[in-house]
This record gives sequence, structure tokens and C-alpha cells, in this order.
Amino acid sequence: MEKKIRLGIIGIGNMGSGHACRVVDGECPDFVLTAVADINPARKDWAAKRLGENVAFFDNAIAMLDSGLIDACLVATPHYDHPTLAIECMKRSLHVMVEKPAGVYTKQVREMMEVADQHPEVIFGLMFNQRTNHVYRKAREIVQSGKYGQIRRTNWIITDWYRTQYYYDSGAWRATWAGEGGGVLLNQCPHQLDLWQWICGMPVKVQTHMKFGKWHDIEVEDDVTTYVEYENGATGVFVTTTGDAHGTNRFEIMMDKAKLVVTYGGIELKEFSVTEQEWTATCKEGFACMPATDIQVETDGKNEQHNGVINAWGGAILRGEPLIADGREGINGLMLSNAMHLSAFLGKEVELPIDEDLFYEELKKRIATSRHKTTTVEAVVADLSNTFGGAK
Repeated sequence: MEKKIRLGIIGIGNMGSGHACRVVDGECPDFVLTAVADINPARKDWAAKRLGENVAFFDNAIAMLDSGLIDACLVATPHYDHPTLAIECMKRSLHVMVEKPAGVYTKQVREMMEVADQHPEVIFGLMFNQRTNHVYRKAREIVQSGKYGQIRRTNWIITDWYRTQYYYDSGAWRATWAGEGGGVLLNQCPHQLDLWQWICGMPVKVQTHMKFGKWHDIEVEDDVTTYVEYENGATGVFVTTTGDAHGTNRFEIMMDKAKLVVTYGGIELKEFSVTEQEWTATCKEGFACMPATDIQVETDGKNEQHNGVINAWGGAILRGEPLIADGREGINGLMLSNAMHLSAFLGKEVELPIDEDLFYEELKKRIATSRHKTTTVEAVVADLSNTFGGAK
């Protein structure tokens, strides 16, 4: 029988419990769940009933890492702890998968990357499950091929992250600078920020207008509009919120010779007869519309989500197969998020890469005045099996 990877999970709240169930239910055949860790004692009873008595429960993550019961660890804790716990895994030569985002600020993620480089024996992945989505994989293939020239404009409106006040009240750490380090950009949008740069590349300038607690009683951002510029002069806009009751997910990429649109309906490609540059220079009509053809885009239809990421991780550990996302790649989307926050904090445009020390100093100012929720906050673990964001 092929070797099984003994898996431990730190944090069995919303995301961690889902991952635990996937492994126990046989959806990740390279793994066997042997241990979980959570500081909430109420999760011990749930673990025993749902995961089985053979899965050891720890109320201390380090104790689990030192137990000898695991070969690999999945970190599904609040964001600030992601780099710290990943580093502890690496120091013990335990393979590690980190939930998104990679961390709260790039300085801590850069430290995590440095430790990862010191431990080449560790397979280090990040839970960017939206990279498994066939429409985003195909969009990247089209854009990166260069067939349609350079990017001219990107627009992503991702406003279907609606959350109620009850959601924000469901955890003492949620939507606070001290507990979470940000709002919609840190919690809901890491996937889109990762996909945006994965498909289109990183911009060089960012300017953001951000509202803090506009739609909810929270201290972090719940409404964001960002403008970016790329090195080639292209521009982009990214709009997101948790306050639109019936939001939109539409990602448009305008290139020299094509327009690409990703929505819930799938992927649309309009191919121009010539480049826009050639058309505008040669056309003898002021209002003429450039001839274009709607192209039927074929994909493989696969959208394996979390299972795909975990199973690729298992394949990398056992058979040297490629990861969906190396953990080191997590800094890119976070750099975008930090740049948006820094621009809003300072009220001006910022350049990438950002001044990481300045961002951390600004973040610490907000942590120092962060609200401390009372112990009467109801702790809730929700079923997130059908809530991943992105085109279906």
C-alpha cells in the first residue's frame, strides 16, 4: 500500500473543519488525518464525533507539532498566526500548507519565505484554490500567451461578498485591526488579488479610496475602490465590498487585439480583426466600430478547489508533482493588499514594491487603538462548502 502522509491541522474553525472533513471522508487519498489543534475546548467534542476517536486533539499547536504524530500540517488560524506557525512547522521539517492570506503584512511573510528557503526538504504550499478554476486558468493562458498583444486595461468588480453584522459578531478576532489586520481585502479578496496578479502581473502604482465600517459596525474596511497603473502604461480598477446585498463578479481584461471577460457565466473572448493601434491609425471613419469575432473558448471544465490544492500538495510531497501555488507566491497578492491599505492610510498614491517598514508602522498605529470585543461575542463555525468566491 502506498505511503500515507500523516496530517495535522491547526485551527478547526470555519476553514479547518472543512479541510478535516475532506481528509476523513477520503477526498484526499494521500493523507490520513492524525491530529488537530484548537484553543477552543468546544471543538474537542466536535472533533471526536466528526473526525473519530483516533484523531488526537491538542489545545496547543506547538504540542501537536512536537508530538511525532504528523508529517505535514495545514495552518487554518486567524491571519496573523499564519507565518509564525508555518515557520514552526518548517523548523521541524514538517511540510506545511497555509490558508490564505499568507499573512497580514509583507514583512512577516518575507521572513516566512526566508525560512522556507532554509528548509528545501519542506513542501510549502498556499491555499489558493481559485487557481484550480478552469476559467481563471484559461484566462491566464490566453493573456500570458501574448497572442493578443499587451494588456491595456483591467477591471474587476467583485462585490458579491455580502456579509451581515451577525457574521462579523461571530468571532472576537473578526474585523479588528488587532485580530485580523484588515477587512474585505484580508478576509474575502486574497483569492482575487492573487488571481489578478497571477493573470495580469503586478502593477507599479496603486491609489485607493477605502471606507472603514461603512456598511457594518466594524473598524476595518468594508468598501474599496482601487486604481492601478502597470509598467507598460496600462491601467486597472479593483472594486470590492461586503455591503452589496446582490453583488457582482466581473473581471475584464482589454488587450491590443482582444477583450476577455470572466463572469459567473464563464469566459468570453472577443477577438479583433487587427490591433486597436492599427485600427485607429488607418480607419477613415470617426465612429466606426472595429470588426471583431466572438471566440468560443474551450476549457477542461475542471474546478477542483480545496481538494485540488490539497491533493496537489500530497503529490508534491510523495511524488515530486507540481503544487497549485508555492507558499512563496503568497506575498504578491498581499503586497497589493498592503499597498491599497497604505494608500488609504496616507491618502495618496503609493509605488510598488511598497515601503514595508512604513506600512507596518501604520498598521501598528491602528492595532494600538483596536477595539477589544467582549467575551459575550458568540463563536460560530459555519459551513463554507459552497461559499468560495469566483466564477463557477
